[in-house]
Amino acid sequence: MIRAMTDSPANLLCKACGLCCSGHLFSWVRLDASELDKVAKLGLTVIRDDPRQRGFLQPCAVWDGTCTVYASPDYPRSCKRYKCKQFKELADEKSSLPEAMGKVEQALKMIRELEMDLPSSKAVSFRERLLAKMEDRRPENEEFRGKAQRLLSYFEDFFGVMDFLD
Repeated sequence: MIRAMTDSPANLLCKACGLCCSGHLFSWVRLDASELDKVAKLGLTVIRDDPRQRGFLQPCAVWDGTCTVYASPDYPRSCKRYKCKQFKELADEKSSLPEAMGKVEQALKMIRELEMDLPSSKAVSFRERLLAKMEDRRPENEEFRGKAQRLLSYFEDFFGVMDFLD
């Protein structure tokens, strides 16, 4: 029996992970001009002012423990095109779903440890709050910066996110 594309291990991982949807990996997602109105109707905060940064802010409003528009025609093209390192390795059969989910769980554990020390804000992504706290160079923040740097290295090594600090 042939599995539907949405049932592939890589797609199951993608729908279960959500690190790119929740504001943990990115603070915004680029959109094509033709998608702006469609995506705004989904309830996402759309950025229209600067064509170089046209997109929507993270965390994504349609992420609810899983992407609620993953298999819909409204699923943004940028989301469809983005494939993290775990997705690619799973799709190429270089990893298993349990191995990939283990890496996601480890990332989430590291995130939870850091979030305890971050100011809470629904309006600002984890990424932005993390970077702001990392800029605090006081000696009492050194342990936090070390943990944050380990998370960023983990994001780079296991998810392929190279430009977190840009």
